[in-house]
Amino acid sequence: MNLEEYKGVFIYAQQVDNEISGIALELLGEAKRLAEPLNTNVTAVLIGSDVKGLVGKLAEYGADRVIVVDDPELKEYRTEPYAHALASVINEFKPEIVLVGATAIGRDLGPTVSARVATGLTADCTSLEIGDFPITPIPGKEQKHNQLLMTRPAFGGNTIATIACPDNRPQMATVRPGVMQKLEPVAGAQAEVVEFNPGFTPNKRYVTIKEVVKAVSDVEDIMDAKILVSGGRGVGSPENFKILEDLAEAVGGTVSCSRAVVDNGWKPKDLQVGQTGKTVRPQIYFAIGISGAIQHVAGMEESDIIVAINKDESAPIFDVADYGVVGDLNKIVPLLTEAIKAQKAANK
Repeated sequence: MNLEEYKGVFIYAQQVDNEISGIALELLGEAKRLAEPLNTNVTAVLIGSDVKGLVGKLAEYGADRVIVVDDPELKEYRTEPYAHALASVINEFKPEIVLVGATAIGRDLGPTVSARVATGLTADCTSLEIGDFPITPIPGKEQKHNQLLMTRPAFGGNTIATIACPDNRPQMATVRPGVMQKLEPVAGAQAEVVEFNPGFTPNKRYVTIKEVVKAVSDVEDIMDAKILVSGGRGVGSPENFKILEDLAEAVGGTVSCSRAVVDNGWKPKDLQVGQTGKTVRPQIYFAIGISGAIQHVAGMEESDIIVAINKDESAPIFDVADYGVVGDLNKIVPLLTEAIKAQKAANK
């Protein structure tokens, strides 16, 4: 493999029902940042049926070029035709880096494609950088420059690993939604458009979709919330979440939770923050009765302001908190709620 042939940062621009997914815009922002030290361009790979109308949005959010693979076989996501499409793009255009969202679709597509193009893939990355590998020089071993350093939690979240793929291309990673920052859109921005179709011949690996049933949920997506009031095992019981709900109502926020709460059946999985839940970055994050294990912190440490309430003064959550209160949440949270309500009433 001639590594010098591989240039550019590519992202898989996931779309569902002909709407660009938020993760695609986040990946574009990260791709622009990674492309700068490499002095290269950013390409979005748009796969679907009748999706050419989505090119403009990708350009506004940072794509220098959009490769469009448009075919009726790509109307709904199916592993085989989508993997064929993306792998064919990689083989034809030879990108140096490929980023895929760690969504339900991306977690299926990314590993399939990496296997087909004979490269590695680092899953669920929380940080990406361009640097040297090995990071610390090793006597007798070549240190390669301008490598993609992919950081992710490992061993159940008990440590952080930085991984590189120095000998194969492209360097591939999946990135969790909510981790990377979108760029501010540039209205009217243009991108080079390349139409590419490798041809699709249905085979035994093409599944047939009989019916699409969309899940209906009345639970607000915590990734969109500006204020989150999050509870952990220390809340004590599902009934006790009422005091968190009262606080959330007072501040105009949304209730979320830790994995322990979901495991105990107190709250649904949709509300879980953390490594195995959702990554959030609200303006204010209340961590109430949450110890602050690394698995949870990985999902909320980018919040603008973190307020921790815990009776254990040595709880790790205080290491990342901007404001911390040591004490009984059953006393502190109701007092905080009443104080906020009183302040709001006084301001009317």
